[in-house]
Amino acid sequence: MATPQQTKPAVVCVFCGAISGNNPAHLESARALAREFHENNVQLVYGGGTAGIMGEIARTLVSLSGPRAVHGVIPRALVSVEEGYKDSNATSTAGATETAQQRAAQSSGGKAPERILPSGDKGAMVEETPYGITTIVEDMHTRKRLMATKVLEGGPGSGFVALAGGFGTMEEVMEMTTWNQLGIHRVGIVLLNIGGYWDGVLAWVRNAVKEGFVSEANANILVEAKDVSQVLEVLRNYKVSSGRFQLKWGQE
Repeated sequence: MATPQQTKPAVVCVFCGAISGNNPAHLESARALAREFHENNVQLVYGGGTAGIMGEIARTLVSLSGPRAVHGVIPRALVSVEEGYKDSNATSTAGATETAQQRAAQSSGGKAPERILPSGDKGAMVEETPYGITTIVEDMHTRKRLMATKVLEGGPGSGFVALAGGFGTMEEVMEMTTWNQLGIHRVGIVLLNIGGYWDGVLAWVRNAVKEGFVSEANANILVEAKDVSQVLEVLRNYKVSSGRFQLKWGQE
């Protein structure tokens, strides 16, 4: 008999650039991945951006599956520079939440309470937009932790996927790879290697194994997919490395 976890839809967190880049193949890969998610009832978690590859995958999946299929998580500081939020209630929601907190603090004489979302997450929720449902959080650490939590709450085939991106994308990929190595989670991290974009990172991993800084088993924590059609299959068939640390991390 299937467990409740096994009957949940897969949740995939996509790391990618907030700009489009110079190669249109990366935008097309975002659209194609959104179509794969729609056809396989996969829910998207992402960094909440409305431009570039981020905006493309979110907007495409919302157009196909509806806003509840996409959950963006964005720090409050970034909302003001995101064009896609200027016509929504994102800025006003954040401001209204702060005003309500200030009033509560003044009336009680104490610290303003944090707003608690129905899911238990802390932050301000933006209503449905062409980019899905968005949670506004206070900092980058909270953003990454919440995205990871959503993935780990998902059903079989949940995991992390990296499309083309810059420093932020690289940092997110490596953090989730490290968390896997440390035993914090056990889901796959996939590099969607369109046009050889991730060849340098994969070469670095091979060299790190050669130099003795990464074990051969743990080199497979990070998995390559050369085509969008391979991504979900790779996540479903992901094998946990035998070289991971067996550490206890409480509720992670």
